[in-house]
Amino acid sequence: MSTDLNTLLTALYVKIDDLLGRCTRTGRPPKLSDAELLTLAVAQVLLGVRSEARWLRFVPRALPAAFPYLPGQSGYNKRLRNALPLIKRLIRVLATDTDLWADPVWIVDSTPVECARSRPTAKRSNLAGWAGYSYCPSHSRFSGDCACT
Repeated sequence: MSTDLNTLLTALYVKIDDLLGRCTRTGRPPKLSDAELLTLAVAQVLLGVRSEARWLRFVPRALPAAFPYLPGQSGYNKRLRNALPLIKRLIRVLATDTDLWADPVWIVDSTPVECARSRPTAKRSNLAGWAGYSYCPSHSRFSGDCACT
């Protein structure tokens, strides 16, 4: 099995291009197709690059022949904002392709929910035994807190 980035992006591009199908637009076709744009956006997320400017500088060095044309940062950002419905559709399709889509167990990371401010209140709470009374460093105080035990 190859873990080459170019291979991954090629497979991703083919998947996205098949999903989008033929796109008919009036006027001149864009230099960067919608499939290429979405491939760039997904690769940016997969590689954890938050800055669009840094990403657009990185792509020609790391993948010199993968994308024959790259827009500037403002053009890339504008195209991404306009492609939001396509991005939502793509996220759903990619999610349904994974084993996790049908998994009955989901792990959620959320903000701790405060149950009570004082120890007596925490003991009387319906959550007594489940929630703990402890120091919550994120709030710099002691409280009956579901997640800071």
